[in-house]
Amino acid sequence: MLEIQRLRNNKEEVIERLKIRGKDYSKTIGTILTLDADKREVLQKLESNQARANAIAKEIGILYKEGNAEKANVLKEESSQLKELNKDLDHDITQVEKEIRTLLYELPNTPRMDVPKGMTEDDNEVMSEHGDLPNLGENNIPHWDLAKKYDLIDFELGVKITGAGFPVYKGKGARLQRALINYFLDKAFAEGYTEILPPLMVNEASGYGTGQLPDKEGQMYYVQEDDLYL
Repeated sequence: MLEIQRLRNNKEEVIERLKIRGKDYSKTIGTILTLDADKREVLQKLESNQARANAIAKEIGILYKEGNAEKANVLKEESSQLKELNKDLDHDITQVEKEIRTLLYELPNTPRMDVPKGMTEDDNEVMSEHGDLPNLGENNIPHWDLAKKYDLIDFELGVKITGAGFPVYKGKGARLQRALINYFLDKAFAEGYTEILPPLMVNEASGYGTGQLPDKEGQMYYVQEDDLYL
């Protein structure tokens, strides 16, 4: 999530960098900054009221000591009014913060300025190429047929158990999958990376923190009873 401070200080830069993604977020950012300005104005009123309430509290104590209960009671009434007003201001700040947070969730991360603009992979720029593409002959077998021939993957069983796109690796296929996972983890560890085995489920806060929510909510598996996402 983009920080509000960054939008305040670098509004135009953020707008231009987000345009690289093919969408103009200037209206959303403008609304966020307007709400932010409103929030700070309300916060200033709240702080001013709190300062006045603190001053009144001290003055009331002095007046009671001096035996001036009548004037003290007038200030107590003002103090009560300030407390009620501050409750309303607190509520307003909370509501504005929610609106700002909801809009900030809609903003994607900003790409570098040298990233080419575009909406599809056809807009990508080739930076470099290495090696030659193999010239496959007519009798070459695609990987899905090789997997079936050597009994590495059971596609039909995967469809039966779960559905399309969920193959069952078996025999040497399963061992190869496991070996490749271990190989790459060991290589990464050797390069200084720390291996992490995280939970397979995350809470809502983590989903928002990583940018998966709210825009991908309908694309994520959700465990309603535990309020967790897979």
